[in-house]
Amino acid sequence: MVLNGRDSTSPGTDRSGPAGGADNPRYKWIALSNTTLGMLLATINSSIVLISLPAIFNGVHLNPLEPGNVSYLLWMLMGYMLVTAVLVVTLGRLGDMYGRVRIYNAGFAIFTVTSIVLSLDPLDGGGGALWLIGWRVLQAVGGSMLMANAAAIVTDVFPARQRGTALGINIVAGIAGSFIGLVLGGLLSEWNWRSVFWVNVPIGVLGTIWAYRSLHDTGVRIKARIDWWGNLTFAVGLTALLAGITYGIQPYGGHTMGWTNPWVLTGLIGGAAVLVLFCVIESRVAEPMFPLKLFRIAAFASGNAASLLGSIARGGLQFMLIIWLQGIWLPLHGYNYEQTPLWAGIYLLPLTIGFLAAGPLAGALSDRYGARLFAAGGLVVMAASFAGLLLIPSDFNYWVFAALVFLNGLGGGLFAAPNTALVMSSVPARLRGAASGMRATFQNAGMVLSIGVFFSLMVAGLAGSLPGTLDSGLTAQGVPAAAAHTVAELPPVGTLFAAFLGYNPIEQLLGPQVLGALPAVNAETLTGREFFPHLIAGPFHHGLGVVFWLAIAMALVGAVASLFAPKSRPAGPAEDPVTQEAELAD
Repeated sequence: MVLNGRDSTSPGTDRSGPAGGADNPRYKWIALSNTTLGMLLATINSSIVLISLPAIFNGVHLNPLEPGNVSYLLWMLMGYMLVTAVLVVTLGRLGDMYGRVRIYNAGFAIFTVTSIVLSLDPLDGGGGALWLIGWRVLQAVGGSMLMANAAAIVTDVFPARQRGTALGINIVAGIAGSFIGLVLGGLLSEWNWRSVFWVNVPIGVLGTIWAYRSLHDTGVRIKARIDWWGNLTFAVGLTALLAGITYGIQPYGGHTMGWTNPWVLTGLIGGAAVLVLFCVIESRVAEPMFPLKLFRIAAFASGNAASLLGSIARGGLQFMLIIWLQGIWLPLHGYNYEQTPLWAGIYLLPLTIGFLAAGPLAGALSDRYGARLFAAGGLVVMAASFAGLLLIPSDFNYWVFAALVFLNGLGGGLFAAPNTALVMSSVPARLRGAASGMRATFQNAGMVLSIGVFFSLMVAGLAGSLPGTLDSGLTAQGVPAAAAHTVAELPPVGTLFAAFLGYNPIEQLLGPQVLGALPAVNAETLTGREFFPHLIAGPFHHGLGVVFWLAIAMALVGAVASLFAPKSRPAGPAEDPVTQEAELAD
């Protein structure tokens, strides 16, 4: 088959274009620089909103701790990740069909325009929250276009001997963006909540213009029809499943969580059933959007399994550390609640430094020595850091904490680039867009799953010990037994979100009437910086144990999956599409 004057079955390059085109020796570095900027922008956006939620909700005059507003909070947290998890495969496949650079460039433009619209939110209250949620969903479409095609563009232009290094830089920038956003969001939210979205605009405009002027499609473009039924069933099934997990965190019918809610059960069971139907469709259509035959390639299957498990473990860590710092450690060390988002980001810098230190180096070394041991070793290092965090108290020595989170970032950096190179180098050139989208789907779905799984485990852990702790702590300060018991019986998810957002909810929970009847010294203690953190520290650490043991297990299973990948081939055969196609046919 010949498309655009070249053979679509070989990894030929389009030599047309200006001097800065694909035939220029510097072009691969231009492509790497731009796609790295795109990945950085897309992932910073997720965590920058995460750390800035208190300022954002204050800006639209919405109390996120009121029961009716929990849904707004959850969708602000998870909506962006859910959309990217659903769309990246489809958009990667469209990149294979219509040009990876074309889809990537459109993503940069959409992302930039929606950033402008988000910063102009004209509404207050629930309307303001819905404006932000809706436009973030559209922004996620642009982010998905960037994420689905960036790794495929890099894989197209770099030879196998340099691919680990290039993907290392690209992927490290993407994942490091989720850490950098924590610091950036803390800084910007101190100034103005709208600046959380403004910061995307100049970078987005620069990246969009640069992408349209500099990037050219060099990879294989296949002539195919859109798999409408596959796209539809995948989107419906995954959305229903992840939305069910999202709402399962919320209380329902007197239960601490919503796993008995008929709508949640419908989403979970129905979503899983539709995904099974999707697999049946993809195994029978001639041109599937999700080529299941890629899972016949051992490196592709094991690499994606490891990526999913590592993503769940890493995502859970990020949320738990933010709760730990904002809700407990920082207030106990003299920081006002309004300052905790900024300082939580600053105190998590060792995590970012560890990741940035290890990522590019691991990518370069994996080019030379193979990717398996680096990927597996990175997850083992992550598991060791989780074990260390289990052993320190709630009111820890910061330098011990910093060393452990640095170790965790180091492990993540060792894993990310080699694993991506393993996955992307294992597939035929004509399917790199779909493969890149599938890899991103596992990674993003892992982040959404981590919120549902880790929050649920934490709430379950808190449900056993928090009510008694609240009851006894409040009555010890003179709160009437009936009022203390009412507060203690509230679902622990509210307390968990309070800690996550850096709030002291005691004043709101007791109300002015109860507080006004107490001696002034007791009322001041209850609403001060230290009472709430001291109160929840014990139950939180108990729940943390359950969460981190699961993270350890997932990281170690992911390490085993990485070791199941075959040893890396030398540069020649890894580039040979005939060898890869034969592997698919085995």
